[in-house]
Amino acid sequence: MIADSALPILAALAHPTRLDAFRLLVQNEPDGLSTGQLVEASGLTQSTFSTHLAVLAKANLVKSEKRGRQIIQRADIDTLRGLMLFLAKDCCQGRAELCEPLLAELACC
Repeated sequence: MIADSALPILAALAHPTRLDAFRLLVQNEPDGLSTGQLVEASGLTQSTFSTHLAVLAKANLVKSEKRGRQIIQRADIDTLRGLMLFLAKDCCQGRAELCEPLLAELACC
């Protein structure tokens, strides 16, 4: 990933509603949540939340799949992984002493 790719992802996550929705989707992987469940959790109207969902989808953070009559939203873990690796590699610049504490924190995951 390059900076130009990371910027839209970071911008999409820079809003509290979108960040909360994405975190909720990550917590509910691999099953995902219906759009209705996400709307209910957000406390917003369907139309307002749809705008936020569209921003997440455009940044490739969320993918939708139809299951019966429902649309299930899922976090795109590959995009999240790519962003995290980009930030860690860019930050550490190959200096292990900077990355080791971060890796230790993530080891429990």
